[in-house]
Amino acid sequence: MPTIIGVDAIDVRFPTSLNQDGSDAMNKDGDHSATYVVIRTDDPGAAGYGLTFTIGRGNDVCVLAAKLRGSPLVGRSVESVVGDLGGIYRLLKSDSQLRWLGPEKGVENLALAAVMNAVWDLAARVAGKPVWRLLVDMTPEELADVCDLRYLSDVLTRDEAVAMLAETVPTRKARIADLAESGYPCYTTSAGWLGYSDEKLRRLCAEAVADGYRHVKLKVGARLEDDVRRLRIAREAIGDDTRLMIDANQVWDVPQAIEWVRALAEFDLLWIEEPTSPDDVLGHAAIRAAVAPIGVATGEHGMNRVLFKQLFQARAIDYCQIDAARLAGPNEIIPIYLMAKKFGVPVCPHAGGTGLCEMVQHLSIFDYVAVSGSLENRVTEYIDHLHEHFVDPCVIAAGAYTLPDRPGYGARMHDASVARYAYPSGEYWASGSAAHRLRGGQ
Repeated sequence: MPTIIGVDAIDVRFPTSLNQDGSDAMNKDGDHSATYVVIRTDDPGAAGYGLTFTIGRGNDVCVLAAKLRGSPLVGRSVESVVGDLGGIYRLLKSDSQLRWLGPEKGVENLALAAVMNAVWDLAARVAGKPVWRLLVDMTPEELADVCDLRYLSDVLTRDEAVAMLAETVPTRKARIADLAESGYPCYTTSAGWLGYSDEKLRRLCAEAVADGYRHVKLKVGARLEDDVRRLRIAREAIGDDTRLMIDANQVWDVPQAIEWVRALAEFDLLWIEEPTSPDDVLGHAAIRAAVAPIGVATGEHGMNRVLFKQLFQARAIDYCQIDAARLAGPNEIIPIYLMAKKFGVPVCPHAGGTGLCEMVQHLSIFDYVAVSGSLENRVTEYIDHLHEHFVDPCVIAAGAYTLPDRPGYGARMHDASVARYAYPSGEYWASGSAAHRLRGGQ
């Protein structure tokens, strides 16, 4: 079995701010970026690829943290790493000096996510399976062993986790067959970026419905008058049968969120996403009580599993939105799926960034097959940006993720894309980026 000889972390940035792709009320000029991690071995054919998502400046800080996070892997055999995915997670997380920078939040957790995503990718490639299949094929006990259950025992014990996973085993094959036939439902955010013109919004909304989407999300929160106008355009374009969601990206205080959402209620909204600070558990609960029957969704900036535990305990959200690159990999994400099942909250993952669609589809599939066993009120985000840079891009058909069948987590980028968009020495940034820099993108 090969030995790990290096863990590279690369600053990759795409100039999405030029076309306002990804723009919202909080993040007006982001360049969708990745802290891209490659686990190298002494076998050129054996490697692991992972990432975490950022939006430009500061990605270099995350890259440095990922290098530090991944350094304990160097010199270990691949067999010892992929054969103990729980132990490796706990080893990397045990660096108390790095942990002090969080703990379990911010850059140090983003960096751990990038490294652990690469570890899981490596494990799946060694097994010759996509990550969702690697997870589904693990026994309930094996899955419980990889879970980070620390600080959760008042809500979720290991015995409960094993029991919840065991009850889905007899029917897993049938659900895999269902997904092979119809895919996992997704919604599009690509029509509703805040910086798009009204004409572009109308066209993209109509195209989304024609392409089979039954859920469309718009960014809101800059000016109420603009939101009313844009939501009217969207509702006219998608009709009454397509669900419409809105996303404020944390710009409001609690009273403002309640007032604003009530003013937009006429458009028959499914949910308001990130209405206030992502850390404000009680604020989300207050908003939820005040704007019902419009649901409250949050989680893309959920810093760790403990915050999600509190959101569930406080009955603060109607929809849980995990992020494959902010939480510390499947080890931290699986317990959140289990808690969500226990509290009866559907998980509708965030995927609005570089490589997130490629990775999070595996988690949604795992949830349906091995945890929740249900697609009711569940839909996973999709954005139609940057997939051409990935070796195994996700595939969407009729508003659904098709079942991925290639080994790995889907996070491997084309070498040419990395070379062109590596910051600051890549071809794009080293030549021809002056105008972009002057705009304030970097």
